[in-house]
Amino acid sequence: MHGSLTSIADALTFLLASVQPRLLPESVELDSALGRILAHDVSARVAVPSFDNSAMDGFAVNHADCPEAGTILKVSQYIKAGHPGHALAPGTVARIFTGAPLPDGATAVVMQENARINEAADVCILQVPSAGENVRRAGHDIAAGSQVLGQGHQLQPQDLGLLASLGLASLEVYKPLTVVLLNTGDELKQQGQPLLPGQLYDSNSFTLAASLQQLGMKVVKAGIVGDDLQATRDALQQAAHSGDCVITTGGVSVGEADYVREAVEALGKLSLWKLAIKPGKPFSYGHIGDVPFFGLPGNPVAVFITFAILVKPYLLKMQGAKLRAQPSLRVHAGFTVSEASSRQEYLRVRLQQNAEGRPVAHLYADQSSSVLTSLSWADGLAVVPVNTVVHSGQELEYMPFRGLL
Repeated sequence: MHGSLTSIADALTFLLASVQPRLLPESVELDSALGRILAHDVSARVAVPSFDNSAMDGFAVNHADCPEAGTILKVSQYIKAGHPGHALAPGTVARIFTGAPLPDGATAVVMQENARINEAADVCILQVPSAGENVRRAGHDIAAGSQVLGQGHQLQPQDLGLLASLGLASLEVYKPLTVVLLNTGDELKQQGQPLLPGQLYDSNSFTLAASLQQLGMKVVKAGIVGDDLQATRDALQQAAHSGDCVITTGGVSVGEADYVREAVEALGKLSLWKLAIKPGKPFSYGHIGDVPFFGLPGNPVAVFITFAILVKPYLLKMQGAKLRAQPSLRVHAGFTVSEASSRQEYLRVRLQQNAEGRPVAHLYADQSSSVLTSLSWADGLAVVPVNTVVHSGQELEYMPFRGLL
C-alpha cells in the first residue's frame, strides 16, 4: 500500500486483518477493572434477585382474596427490605416495602396509592390486583447460570455494578498493552522549559497518553527526538524494546528532515503510508522487528483524528476486545463546503438544535490541522466523503467524541 492514497475503509480493513492479539490474562479486583477486557465469559453463579420481592411500597396479598374493589383485609405483618416475613395468613395482607421479600402465599402487591387504611387499621383494597402485579420474580434480571458478559467485552462503569450484583470480588482480564510514545522534531520542547524562537511545546503526547489511559492501557513517554536519522533509529529501536506498540508523531511526511519512515524501514517494515484522509494524510503503519508501529502526523488535530479512527480499534483488538461499530448519527449541516476533496474529510463541529428540534452541525471557523482549540470547542466530527461538496441542510454522518475515545 505504498502507491496511491489508500482509502480509510481499506486502511482500517488492512489494519484489523493484520492484528496479532496479545492475550495474557490476569486476575484483578473489581474496583480496578474499569476499562479492562474480559479474558473469559462471565456467568451468573446466583440469580438476581435471588428471591421474589416487592417492586413497590404497598400491601402483599393473595389476589384471590381481593375479588372486588372495596375488599377489606386485616394487616397480619410488616415486612421491610432485608427482613423475610412469614407465610401470609389467608384473608390478610402484609404491609411491605420496596425490595422486601414476598411472603409465601402472596401473589401480588397492591401499591399503597391503591389502598386505604380505615379507623380499625384494616386495609381497603381500592383496585383489584392481578396475579404477579408489582412483584419482581427471582432471576427476573439475571437467571442463575446465564452468561452475563462475554470474553472480549471492555468493562464500563455499569458493567462493574452488574458484576458486583453477582457477588464477584475479582475477575480475569487481559493484561494491558504498553504503548510507547515518541515525539519527533527539533522544534519541540518539554513543558517547563523556555521556548526559543521557532519552538513550541509538545502537546501530542498528552492527547495520546490520555486517550490510551482511557482504554485501560499503559503508557511510556519516550520523550522527544530531534531531526537526525541515527538518533531517530536509536530511539525507535529502544522504544520497540520497551513496549507492545510504538506510536510516533511527526517526521512521517516527505520533508528533508522527516526521518521516521526511513528509520522504520531500516529497522523493520512499513506496510501502509499515505491515506485519503484530511487531516492525517501522512499516516503510516508497519513493524519495528515484530512490534507494531504507527507513525502519526505532527499536527495535533491530525494526531487526534487518526488515532481515534485507525489506531484505537487496532489496539483494542490487539488487547483482546470484541470491536463494536463506531457510534454515529445523521445530522444536518449548518455550513457549506464548496470544493470537493480527493480525501475523506473529518470536520470539527458542534451540534445545536434548530427551531424544529433537529440537530444541526455547526462548523468551527478554522479547520486547520494545527488548531487544537477546534477539538476542545467541538463535540464531534462531521464526515465528508471523497469528492463531495456540502450544501447547508444536507445530511452528513456525525461521530460524537464520546464514542470516538
